[in-house]
Parts: sequence; C-alpha cells; structure tokens
Amino acid sequence: MVILVHGGCYVNRLPSRDPRDTALDPLRPLAAALTGAGAATWNLEYRRAGDPGGGWPGSFLDLAAGVDCLRTIARKNHLDLNKVVVVGHSSGGQLVHWIAARPKLPRSSPLYVKNPLHVKAAVNVDGPPDIAAAQPMERQLCPVPGITQFMGGTPAEYPARYRESSATTLLPIGVPQTIVAGGLLLGAYSLVSSYEASATAKGDSITVLKLQGAGHFDMLAPEGQYGKPLVEAILACLQ
Repeated sequence: MVILVHGGCYVNRLPSRDPRDTALDPLRPLAAALTGAGAATWNLEYRRAGDPGGGWPGSFLDLAAGVDCLRTIARKNHLDLNKVVVVGHSSGGQLVHWIAARPKLPRSSPLYVKNPLHVKAAVNVDGPPDIAAAQPMERQLCPVPGITQFMGGTPAEYPARYRESSATTLLPIGVPQTIVAGGLLLGAYSLVSSYEASATAKGDSITVLKLQGAGHFDMLAPEGQYGKPLVEAILACLQ
C-alpha cells in the first residue's frame, strides 16, 4: 500500500499556474506506475493554505483522516496495512515525515488522534524534511511564503505549532526514511544534511538518493531516467 501526498508550496494555487499543479494531478502517473507494479495506491487530496479550513491544523487533520481511512477499506480491497509506505513530493515530502511521526504527538496536541495508523517507511521526493528549518528559506524554495501562510505565522510566533509539525522535534520516528534530492533539495542541501544528522543521531535510518541533473518534477515521470530509480526505491520499501 502506497499513500501519495502531493506538493505545491503548501498553498491551493500558485501565481500564473494551473490549479491542478498544486493538487494531486502531478502524482497520477506515479500512482499508475506503482499500481502497475503490483502496489495499491492512495493519492490523497487535502486542504491547503487558501482553502477554507486549510493550513494549521486542518490540513494535518485531513491527511491524518485520509491515512486512517485505510482501515475502513482494507478488508474489502485486500490491503496489507503492515506494509504501508507514504510518499510525498515537494511540500508533500515534508508532510510524509510528519505522517510517519504522528504516533509520537502528545495528547495535548490539536493534531493528536488515538491509535493512528503506523507506516512502514516514508519517502520524501525533493521536499524539505523539516518545516521549521525550511521556513526561513521559504522564498528560496517557493514563489510565495507558503510555509508562513500554511502555519499561520513564523516559528517565533507559533513555536508549539512548529514543534508538533516538524519531524526533527518528534525524532526518533522509528521508521526508515528515504530522501530523494533533485532540483530543489540539491540547491538547499543543508536542509537534508542537518535533518540526516539529527535523525541518525537519534537512531533513525535515513537513506539519501541524489539525482544529479534532475529537475524538481522530473522524477514524477515514472518511465524517465529520474522516475525509474524513484519507483524502484518505493517498491524496495514495500519488501
């Protein structure tokens, strides 16, 4: 079972871009390729900044509900919930680290739910691993201040929100994590190296796959030279 979480700078649309660019549509080819390889796929949509109720905490609750909904359809669809991998692109890459980490949320958190579905692994495709670390660089990463809009402010203004949304503060997550670095992360590699160091020090398993020459969206073409290694990495997580 592969859960896909799209990106889009945390917002519902970007200037001069088709709204489908920030929705689940860019991940449809990857979902189809994984289905063709024998995996069930769940391409999630969720509210973002600019949508009513989007951002903190609504977007996180949407994703949590989408993941946990698998329990209601698993038997009918013959899904193995012991082999659930979450895969996110761009801002969705950060969100899959959070999905993997959410069993560690304190009961006091507005994002806490009882008995969240545990995942087997997380694959971050060219997204910042940690939202708090990425916020000061948000205009380097996106054409809009998407993180600030999504979270309702900065880490200084809302430290508790960022603590409960950032993978680093929830380490160790306890599941293998793969970070696929392409056009975005290779240009902001400090985000990868700092998270890798923190996660490894806490005992988590981190694999970094550098796709030199890949654009930010190139790996989403599953038959392309950058998409094939991504598909292989995802399928390996299901073994």
